[in-house]
Amino acid sequence: MLSNIQNQEQPVYAKARLLTDKVMHYCPGCSHGTLHKLIAEVIDELQLEHKCIGISPVGCGVFAYDYIDIDWIEAAHGRAPAIASALKRLNPDNMVFTYQGDGDLAAIGTGETIHACNRGENITIIFINNGIYGMTGGQMAPTTLIGMKTATTPEGRDPQLHGFPVKIADMLCHLDGVSYVTRQAVHKPAAVRKAKSALKKAFQKSMDGKGTSFVEIVATCNSGWKMSPVAANRWMEEHMLKQYPLGDLKDI
Repeated sequence: MLSNIQNQEQPVYAKARLLTDKVMHYCPGCSHGTLHKLIAEVIDELQLEHKCIGISPVGCGVFAYDYIDIDWIEAAHGRAPAIASALKRLNPDNMVFTYQGDGDLAAIGTGETIHACNRGENITIIFINNGIYGMTGGQMAPTTLIGMKTATTPEGRDPQLHGFPVKIADMLCHLDGVSYVTRQAVHKPAAVRKAKSALKKAFQKSMDGKGTSFVEIVATCNSGWKMSPVAANRWMEEHMLKQYPLGDLKDI
C-alpha cells in the first residue's frame, strides 16, 4: 500500500524544465539565478519554448544563453531594444524579450530603450536594477542612490556632482507605446510569486500585440555592495525600495 501511494505522489517543486545543467557563474545570493528560473517557467507555461528569442547584451546576464534553453542573440552594450525591435518586426509571431542591467539599459542604452518604447514595439524589456555596474567593477550607475558608495563614488553619490537617480520605469509610463510597466523584486517568496505573475502578464501582452511591456526587478549586488546576501536583502528593503517602490505603474 505504501509503495502505491509513493508512486502516485507528484513533485511539488522541481527545476524549471528549460533551465540547463550549466552551473551559473553568478555570485552567491545574486538575484539573476532566481529570475532565470522564473523566466524559464513562464516560457514553458505559456508554451513559447520554440517561439521565444531572448536578447542579452553586455552585463552580468551576458551568459544567459548558457542557462535558459531557448534561442538567444547577443547585443552590443545597450543596444538590446534595437535588436529586439528588428527581430519582432521580422518575426511577429515570436516572443522577443531583452534581459538588461541598469548600467546597460539606463545609461549606455537609454536612447534605444526610450525610442523602442515610444514606438510601442511588441517586446518585453526585463530591467535588472541593482543600483550599480555589477560586472565591470561596481561603478556608479544612473540608478545609484544618493549617498550610496561605489567604486567611482567612494564618498557616496552627491547629487550636485553626479546628478540624481534615474527612475526609468516612471519615465516610460508617459510614453503612449508602453502598455505595461511594473516594478518587482525576488528577495522573498511572496515577491517571487508577484514577479513571476508580472513576467507572465508582460509576455502575454507582447504576444497579443499590446505594445511594449517593461518589467523592472529591483535586485541586490552583494559583491558590489560589499555585503553578505542577507545584509544586501535587508539594505535593499530599507533603501532601494524607498526610491523604487514595488508594484504596477501602468497597465493598459
